[in-house]
Amino acid sequence: MVKSVSNEELIEIITQQVLKQLTNNVNTNIIKSSSPVSRVGKMKLEEVGQAESGKRSDEVVIAIAPAFGIYQTETIVGIPHDDVLREIMAGIEEEGVTARVIRVLRTSDVSFMSHDAAVLSGSGIGIGIQSKGTTVIHQKDLELLNNLELFPQAPLIDRETFRAIGKNAAKYAKGESPDPVPVKNDQMARPRYQAKAAVLHIKETEHVVPNAKPIEIKVVFE
Repeated sequence: MVKSVSNEELIEIITQQVLKQLTNNVNTNIIKSSSPVSRVGKMKLEEVGQAESGKRSDEVVIAIAPAFGIYQTETIVGIPHDDVLREIMAGIEEEGVTARVIRVLRTSDVSFMSHDAAVLSGSGIGIGIQSKGTTVIHQKDLELLNNLELFPQAPLIDRETFRAIGKNAAKYAKGESPDPVPVKNDQMARPRYQAKAAVLHIKETEHVVPNAKPIEIKVVFE
């Protein structure tokens, strides 16, 4: 006789399987040593000191998460982190605006990360990106949870969307009021990726350094 399995038990089984798989994958993807330089794909991330407030009004600051490009190297749907940054930065630069990258270590919350980026940005506009792909465009004089644009469903963000996010952030920096970036809608995305998203967020949070100052990052595409 086959024992029936409840939905809760099935979710628990799936979560444990995802956790085991991700743990193995994350362990093999740890590429950072004591050096302040890390590599992912065709991108090099070099730490160049504490991030300072920007003086230029034509810049957008991008805040990457603690594990981004080091302990995690792709989004929840497998988009390499070098492609993510390449697309966002290209979108910003296509609008004639400068992109600057920092790493936020004090939190893994994308709202806080994006607000930190906005506060340090000379234009007051910042973008926050979690390693799994969740992204926010923020403005420094807005409340933490009252952002300009939120992209909470990481599984639905593709390369074109990342590029459009960069373009819109640049338009905000220029004082424009662009239409929000169109996002796909899939009601099954949340339950399908819920366990994996939770595990990736836990893994991200393991690398948080409380009270740490943001780090300026030099990005080199090879």
